[in-house]
Amino acid sequence: MLDKLKEILAKVLPDLDMSTVTADTRLIDDLGFDSLALMMMSMEIEDAFGFRFKEFVRFETVGDVCTYLESRI
Repeated sequence: MLDKLKEILAKVLPDLDMSTVTADTRLIDDLGFDSLALMMMSMEIEDAFGFRFKEFVRFETVGDVCTYLESRI
């Protein structure tokens, strides 16, 4: 799941070095995500996995996103 999420993150932030991204990487503090980047990531996730977010989900780390996705598929 982490590798698939890294592909999505690379679409949102193409200049990001994916080799440094781990499950513990924080989206805002480490990757510099802002509200627009979070929204873009959510849209890319929806497209990649074929579902729509029906509620607000707070993601702190890359691992949080992976855990959520694993619970959905």
